[in-house]
Amino acid sequence: MSGKEPNLAVNVAGVTFKNPVFTSSGTFGFGEEYSEFIDLTRLGAITGKGITMEPVYGNPTPRVTEVPSGMLNCIGLQGPGVEYFCRHDLPFMREQGCGVIVNVWGRTDEEYLETIDRLSDEEGIDILEVNISCPNVKSGGLAVGTDPKRIEEITRACRDHAKQPIMMKLTPNVTSISDAAKAAEAGGADAISLINSLTGMKIDVEKQAFVLSNKTGGMSGPAIRPLAVRMVYQAAQAVRIPIVGMGGIMTASDALEFILAGATAVSVGFANFVNPYAAIEIIDGIRDYLVRHDIDDINELIGAVK
Repeated sequence: MSGKEPNLAVNVAGVTFKNPVFTSSGTFGFGEEYSEFIDLTRLGAITGKGITMEPVYGNPTPRVTEVPSGMLNCIGLQGPGVEYFCRHDLPFMREQGCGVIVNVWGRTDEEYLETIDRLSDEEGIDILEVNISCPNVKSGGLAVGTDPKRIEEITRACRDHAKQPIMMKLTPNVTSISDAAKAAEAGGADAISLINSLTGMKIDVEKQAFVLSNKTGGMSGPAIRPLAVRMVYQAAQAVRIPIVGMGGIMTASDALEFILAGATAVSVGFANFVNPYAAIEIIDGIRDYLVRHDIDDINELIGAVK
């Protein structure tokens, strides 16, 4: 390398981000709480909690529990609703000097599209991440994300309504992640993100009862990372659109696995609960890796493992 700083900037869905490290929806609020710990301007992007038309109060407690090398949650996509978000949370996100990704979901196709229509009027949103994969909402969510035909249909409808680029968030709870990825691409997605959490369950054997109020929850954390890396690799072989990889990323080495497998960027989720400095440490670790390996540009590593 010539002695200059390596380039960390990446392009996802036509948007340039200063580095490839984002935060995952539902793990970082809208960034305000974490601003007490880290400089948000250093992030590639903040992805906010899931937004729909009306406020959502989520599932009753208990809705989070530890499991070996991870956690289960059945939060139920609790969120403030789009109007409150646009008035109170989006302005904060826009002021941070990093990318702004807004996660959208709905119980019906109409609710997805109504929320997207409302957000299309807002400035400063770089990408809409459309969640068709949450494993703990009874309607919508998982049912949409497991059927390639429905994936293509909802993607096409969202693409027709959105003024911003759209990134479809895919579920791992499918027979073929390649088919799901191709369906999103066929529907006009500008990018895809994967994986969302895997469906899991925990039982208290002493009480002989389910630990979570919803019985099942989404599993995240280091235990799922090898599965996530495999699925990102398979999706990258199937589509040409950019991929944001996620699932158990704790360190720069973990993030680089996803990039080498074909992800253009990565999203840090579970690690934020364990270490609020994780995303910044990962950015610094990627930069140090590039220097150590005499690599000028992070983009040289995208999909480098064949």
